[in-house]
Amino acid sequence: MSDDMELSELPDPGGGGEAAAPRGARDLEAVYDIPVTVSAVLGKATMQVSQLLKLGRGAVVELDRKLGEAIDIYVNNRLVARGEVVMVDDSRLGVTMTEIVKADRSG
Repeated sequence: MSDDMELSELPDPGGGGEAAAPRGARDLEAVYDIPVTVSAVLGKATMQVSQLLKLGRGAVVELDRKLGEAIDIYVNNRLVARGEVVMVDDSRLGVTMTEIVKADRSG
C-alpha cells in the first residue's frame, strides 16, 4: 500500500461497494475491527510531585496551549491529527479534525 493513499480512497468500513474498492483498500478490511485508543490532548503541563500533591478541588493547572489553539489527536499514542473541540449535544464534547499530521518515517 502506498503511503500517499488518501483517506477518501479507503472503502466504507460498513460494507457497501467491495467490487468498486481498489485491491489495496480491500486488503485493509482485515484491520477494520481492531480496536484503537484515540486521545485528544488539550495541552500539557510539567510540575514537581510536591506541587501536584498541593492541588485541591478548584485548582487550575495552566497548560501549554492558548485558547482556540488546535489540540493534538493521538491514535495509540501516535500523533495523527490536530483539531478543534466541538459540542456534540448538550452534555458531550467531540473533536473535529482540521489537519492530518504526516508521519515522519525517518526514525
